[in-house]
Amino acid sequence: MIRSLLKMSALASGALLLAACATTPVEETDLVEEVEAIEVEPVAPALEVTVHEGDFARIEQFTTPGGVSVWLVNEPSIPIISFQVAWPGGWASDPEGLEGISYAMTYQMNEGASELPALEFQKAMETLNMSFGCGTDRDWTSCSSSMLRENADEAMALVALAMAEPRFDEGPFERFKRENEVSLAQRETNPGFIAGQAMEGALYPGHAYAREMSPESLAAITREAAQAYKDQIMVKEGMLVTVVGAISPEEFAPLIDAALVSLPEDSDLTVPGPVELGAPVAEPIQRDLPQPQSLISFSAPGLQRDNPDFFPAYVLNYTFGGGGFESRLMEELRVERGLTYGIGTWLSYGGELALWSGRSQTKNESAGEFMTVLKELMTDIAASGITEEELADAKAYLTGAYPLGFDSNSKIAGNMMSVRQEGLGVDYFDTRNALVEAVTLEDVNRVAGTYLKPENFTFVVVGEPEGLGGEMEEGGS
Repeated sequence: MIRSLLKMSALASGALLLAACATTPVEETDLVEEVEAIEVEPVAPALEVTVHEGDFARIEQFTTPGGVSVWLVNEPSIPIISFQVAWPGGWASDPEGLEGISYAMTYQMNEGASELPALEFQKAMETLNMSFGCGTDRDWTSCSSSMLRENADEAMALVALAMAEPRFDEGPFERFKRENEVSLAQRETNPGFIAGQAMEGALYPGHAYAREMSPESLAAITREAAQAYKDQIMVKEGMLVTVVGAISPEEFAPLIDAALVSLPEDSDLTVPGPVELGAPVAEPIQRDLPQPQSLISFSAPGLQRDNPDFFPAYVLNYTFGGGGFESRLMEELRVERGLTYGIGTWLSYGGELALWSGRSQTKNESAGEFMTVLKELMTDIAASGITEEELADAKAYLTGAYPLGFDSNSKIAGNMMSVRQEGLGVDYFDTRNALVEAVTLEDVNRVAGTYLKPENFTFVVVGEPEGLGGEMEEGGS
């Protein structure tokens, strides 16, 4: 499946990138000389490659001579290579008092390296028709890159330079600080942030997942500390790599080894421990924010991917609130009653936290009615479940839409990385739709009766709602 999707877009993708290469030729400039100077002569490694010949993709698994664990999809019909590297530990691992340091660190990773300051580094990437950047989420830190196959040696050498000698210059660092000072000020009137803070404070107060960057922690972060923190997260232990493109394991292994050779072997980074969710809060948590609409957020305990009931819940969520206009909540709350423009629900999972959540907005004066109807819909689906027709529609959409997430090399590399991070197994792409199809109506309705009871949910309302009763709480956080 992946191979057929890639071949369908091969001509267009290749023509576009080759045209870009023609307009920005690689010239013999000081920038290119700087990149070429750090090249490592490839040595053909002796690799033990395990091949998964799946219907969805042919995935080659191997460990490089340098100890890098790789999953690779070799697709020679498109002259592009995309890869991702990921390390356990994200912003939730930031030290107390330095919340946000992982953002500061990843922000700097393509802002200059060695003798190349930020602007010259960006020009080098443009000259090579490549991209490179890093980011962090709650539990993982990652870097990704895409490049033309013909420029792979030079592009990977530039990545190696960034990994070995990032500059962390004062200019980009001060820009990071200014941007985040603005973001911190703006979030205090952002209803989504206010609701999130209230929900975290109710369900898992004090846990690392509930900590956020603050003006104080931002002020405490220094360039030196951010640069040193790179060696705490970007280490060889636990590192995962995925790659898709016109390259074989034997060709890629020396390139990725050279790019990552400078990384420390390990570190003493602490990752967050288990989350013990607090009991659901009986009455809606209210936060006052002057605005014409109230944001209503709701969360309950969810399921991790290894739970046998995950796929029944996943299918059920489509009918409950995740299927757009096909969902029960959208049909009743928007189409039938006009109480909202939209509502959505989702399953969040991974790391140490699994929740079943949803969010919507309604006029302040209709907040009470909205909440009443929402709870009634939860009660109904928990008690009566869904229909055979709804189950069939959910399965048809969830299986039919799945291949759309694999229409580029970078998307495939990202999906493979998610599978690796979650420990789902190399055959997951082949079994995923079968797991969806295997869900029965009995499975779905049993899960509905267990998880979607309104008393399982904590509700947060941000705005100036009417009809809820109780006292409004001041503030933004």
